Amino acid sequence: MKILVFVKQVPDTDDVKLDPRTGNLMRDGVESVINPLDANGVEAALELKEKYGGTVTAISMGPPQADDVLKKALAMGCDESVLLSDRALGGADTLATGYPLAKAAEKIGGYDLLICGRHAVDAETAQTGPIIAAFLGIPQVTLVDSVSIDGEYAVCRRVLPDRFETVRVKMPALITVCSEMNTPRYPTPINIMKALRKPRYVWNSRDINCDPEMIGAAGSPSSNKEIFEPPKRNTDTRYFTGEIEEMASAIADTLEAEKLI
Repeated sequence: MKILVFVKQVPDTDDVKLDPRTGNLMRDGVESVINPLDANGVEAALELKEKYGGTVTAISMGPPQADDVLKKALAMGCDESVLLSDRALGGADTLATGYPLAKAAEKIGGYDLLICGRHAVDAETAQTGPIIAAFLGIPQVTLVDSVSIDGEYAVCRRVLPDRFETVRVKMPALITVCSEMNTPRYPTPINIMKALRKPRYVWNSRDINCDPEMIGAAGSPSSNKEIFEPPKRNTDTRYFTGEIEEMASAIADTLEAEKLI
């Protein structure tokens, strides 16, 4: 079985700023890490490989330093990595991100299962995985917290707000995984050393035959119209003392007076 897993480099802190001109994150000086939900995707891919055999290729798009998250994916156990790095790809929205990632999957070919994290913590759109599937013309299953293989089918359990749903989808297919699916493994020192010898590829937009009008800012139909901080409000703090029942009653009375309950 051939599995492709997509990973993204995201800031390692919530203390980031937005460029008021472009609306993009200002990443300079902020340490970056693998998107946590993508780490769940890597773990899911490795567990499937260990159970059913096959290979796992990690793919990312970003500047040269995005190779750091691919190194971690290799150290976790992926067999090879592909980095899409090209100035022409910069400034992309989710559509112009999903398109080159789909083109990379086409170039690799022969895949059975594609895996993405449910969303990236720096934007939380949950759009890139479905966009990749749409460009490839393959079925997708989102919000997956468990997956097994049954012949030509992937059997997935989806986490819905009030229930679970089991879906049997014919491969090739794409799934997006939830954090509840697993606990990502830590790379061992020996696997970190092995990762240095694994194949690592860097492709630009021409290597994957991208249409220049569908990548970067030119291929991004969505943009930020305005970026601003929400207004700050001064609020008074009230402290309640006494027995638990007295404090609970006082809090309820206060909320009712403020018409909050």
